[in-house]
Amino acid sequence: MLKLSINGKTRRVDADADTPLLWVLRDHLDMPGTKFGCGAALCGACTVHVDGVPTRACVTPASAVEGKAITTIEGIHGKVAAAVQEAWVKIDVPQCGYCQSGQIMAATALLASNPKPTDADITQAMNGNICRCGTYPRIRQAIADAARALEG
Repeated sequence: MLKLSINGKTRRVDADADTPLLWVLRDHLDMPGTKFGCGAALCGACTVHVDGVPTRACVTPASAVEGKAITTIEGIHGKVAAAVQEAWVKIDVPQCGYCQSGQIMAATALLASNPKPTDADITQAMNGNICRCGTYPRIRQAIADAARALEG
């Protein structure tokens, strides 16, 4: 039995210790916001926060995150998350939307740790988060807009 802290709540899950966190979230806890993309930590669709750090849930064994704070797209909140979400809507970032939970999780972690990112900081933080629709310019603009909103 795994004991996980997800979105501020302790959850007990009957899953093998090596089950990827992604499948624990989706299949055991009915939390479909974290998406399956590649299964190899290459696309970022499965990004969650583990102790505030963006983490690829598709390759992270659930047992490796016991005792750590896991935040999913369903549980993201606070002023940074609100600024990112508002900018995403304002800029109309999503096209198909499939990658957006991972994109938002990566962007939120960036702004939580670096409220005034440079273009290079944004590039580095978002590297590996793939958008098949190619909305990268809108993603970059939304992050910059969210950072400005957090300043004022």
